[in-house]
Amino acid sequence: MLDNVIAVWPEILTALGQTFYMMIITLSVAVAVGTPLGTLLYIIRPGSVNSAPKLYAVIDGIINLIRSFPFLILLIAIIPFTRFIVGTAIGTTAVVVPLAISAIPEFARLIELTLLEVNRGVVEAAESMGANTRQIIWKVLYSEARSGIANALTIISVSFLSFSTVAGLVGGGGIGDFAIRYGYYRYQVDIMAATVILIIIIVQILQMTGNFAVRKLNKRL
Repeated sequence: MLDNVIAVWPEILTALGQTFYMMIITLSVAVAVGTPLGTLLYIIRPGSVNSAPKLYAVIDGIINLIRSFPFLILLIAIIPFTRFIVGTAIGTTAVVVPLAISAIPEFARLIELTLLEVNRGVVEAAESMGANTRQIIWKVLYSEARSGIANALTIISVSFLSFSTVAGLVGGGGIGDFAIRYGYYRYQVDIMAATVILIIIIVQILQMTGNFAVRKLNKRL
């Protein structure tokens, strides 16, 4: 078993690099777009700081629509859009487009739920002292919810690591695709087992790092 794994180790490293490439870009886009989008949902939801029920209903509906698409269907459905954005529908970079589109609403929803856990009394106290919306967001909401945001990032990191395994359908590679190619198509169970162990290790590292960040950022701990 070990000899077989050593023989394909360069390919495993390449697959790991492709996975990390997809994850880093996807999570960066999710955080950059999903955080303000989730914050907007919190701010304009009925009964919140700047309530706008109609706008909330529209954005909420769009997010639910995107989230309802299974990733595999989304990957295929937006091939023309992917080709327009990155110039190709095949390869690791092409997979990042549907991954990001799927990750943005997921992270936005997690951010909204995290902000909802902030004590409403703290927000009302800031409003009574004359704080504007921007100050409430940066000095109250994000400050109080920082451990929850770290936890949301951990959750989406683990989830989209599994989503990246579909990358092989469009030639995107990645560690999940590597496991499928060797374990399913070539029946090399030993190599697939080693690859699965690597994926488990990555998930454990992500979760442990996230838990550490949550503990450090949580004011109550």
